[in-house]
Amino acid sequence: MKKISIICLLLSVSIGSLYSQNQTIKGRVITEDFEPIPMAFIMINDTVEVGKTDLEGFFQIVTPISVGKILFGFIGMEPASIKLVDKCNEVEVVMMLRSTYDFMTLKKVDRLRMKEFKKLPDLHKEAFEKGLFKTDKACYSQEFIPHFKKKK
Repeated sequence: MKKISIICLLLSVSIGSLYSQNQTIKGRVITEDFEPIPMAFIMINDTVEVGKTDLEGFFQIVTPISVGKILFGFIGMEPASIKLVDKCNEVEVVMMLRSTYDFMTLKKVDRLRMKEFKKLPDLHKEAFEKGLFKTDKACYSQEFIPHFKKKK
């Protein structure tokens, strides 16, 4: 009886610790012009703010291991939605400037935005070469958020 109660206790503690695991994610957020973004907000699940960047664009957040998507935002910048890959603890993000497009359809605006979005991996590599980032390649996939939704 004593052995069964000890086994049950050990199983319940180990299962409980699986659900409470957290991960620490750190990194840096910069603009396309390689300037740091101070006080950019960092959100998970599109609603929960978990942190902000410091004056040099660096951040460190603690999130549940189940979180796979992080959103970075700042006034005047396009929101950066990233999906984490397994064992991705160093997140370095280049954010695009938000532009004003007058007298254009949303389709054309999305085409222009996508053209800029495709330059982000090259900018990431250039930031690494300048010593701003620690890695030459992002360990996450960045998601393009279109303004125009196609009808199905």
